Amino acid sequence: MPLPSLRRRNARVTLLPPVRLMIIDDSLVARTALKRMVEGAEGLEVVGIASNAEAALETLRTSRVDVILLDLDMPGMGGLEALPRLIERARGARVLVVSSLTVDGAADTLSALALGAADTLPKPVARGFHGDYRDLLLGKIRELGLAATPAPHTLRRETPPPVKRRKPAGNAAHKPAEVLAIGASTGGVHALASLFAALPRQLGVPVVITQHLPPAIIPYFARQIRTASGCETLLAEDDMPLMPDHVLIAPGDAHMAFRRKGDSLVVRLDHEPAPSGCLPSLDVMFASLAEEMGDRTLGVVLSGMGRDGALGAARIVSAGGAILAQDEASSAVWGMPRAVAEAGLASAVLPPEQLAQRVIAGIGALSCK
Repeated sequence: MPLPSLRRRNARVTLLPPVRLMIIDDSLVARTALKRMVEGAEGLEVVGIASNAEAALETLRTSRVDVILLDLDMPGMGGLEALPRLIERARGARVLVVSSLTVDGAADTLSALALGAADTLPKPVARGFHGDYRDLLLGKIRELGLAATPAPHTLRRETPPPVKRRKPAGNAAHKPAEVLAIGASTGGVHALASLFAALPRQLGVPVVITQHLPPAIIPYFARQIRTASGCETLLAEDDMPLMPDHVLIAPGDAHMAFRRKGDSLVVRLDHEPAPSGCLPSLDVMFASLAEEMGDRTLGVVLSGMGRDGALGAARIVSAGGAILAQDEASSAVWGMPRAVAEAGLASAVLPPEQLAQRVIAGIGALSCK
């Protein structure tokens, strides 16, 4: 069994057990290759291997895992059908879909993410299970494992910096927001579906979304958001105006920023590097709205790795707007929302369903579907 690993969590040095991994794939070659890549990696341990979803569900009755590698194209119960059941029975484990369908079928990828998969990764072609692919896979497993694994005890306690708690701005002054800006990354597709399910079909304001996804998947993502929101949903283009009850999605190869054109606010696509390194970036979207809309901006930061959005959220709050953040328990990875919460920028930190009520209050919409 691998030795426990030292990791920094919540400004403390902690001793965490290995990330427990289950591999579900009907291909013996794939199962063997994935197992070999993980074996020997520090802080990771394969505790279960299954050739189909039915066997995996049975194993999960008695075994605890932190991360599940799941193929989608399997005989019997397919990966998409099994996903909700695996998540429920695994009690907090994160699912990383590793499947060739993530390359050939963007719709399948979005379906998996909407059903609760934390992330996806294409299954490599023959002889591709090595080198850069291995590094990418192990990195994703570790990040998801850290999100799923509670810190059992502390080796050395450090005094964390005090968390600033600002009073909610903008909306707290009863000035309704006139634009809703939402940002998300890993786990965000599922969180967005939950958020829109709890929102009215007509909010009366424009909605803009930046979601970290490969460019090829973004058009499918836009269709999914159209279904979830019930609103006209378009991929953002230069000079496209923001209109009430319309959703604009940042394209996968550009930041979505904004500028004034007469009495309208229109899209300005930006390709300059962002501080976070993300393309598209929440920081760019938030900062642009802070400049153009000021205290009439309501931002929401959902599940995702890293800190993208923290700088832009600070700009919104400084301009008098408000920021809401998803809570840790409901996030696939509490990275981006954690960054704004711990900086004292979020006026509420809640699950998506409860954030919806804060959005309704913030824009003065009616809470009816």
